[in-house]
Amino acid sequence: MAARIRITQIRSPIGRDGRQRTNLIGLGLNKISRSRVLPDVPEVRGRIRQVHHLVRVEPVEEPHRRKAKAESDEAQ
Repeated sequence: MAARIRITQIRSPIGRDGRQRTNLIGLGLNKISRSRVLPDVPEVRGRIRQVHHLVRVEPVEEPHRRKAKAESDEAQ
């Protein structure tokens, strides 16, 4: 499973280029203090780079999950 990151909007896009607002919407953000947990992939990192001054990025630690019964049966 890919790593995940939490993105939180900390500033408004008012008075900014329209592409920056479009990138925020593409990340699932539209109001200050809203957060989204997204996969840490190059596509998302590229959008973050365009609006890095409007968002805060934090790594998310995934809790260890137990294998589902179906997965353990397949391993046998």
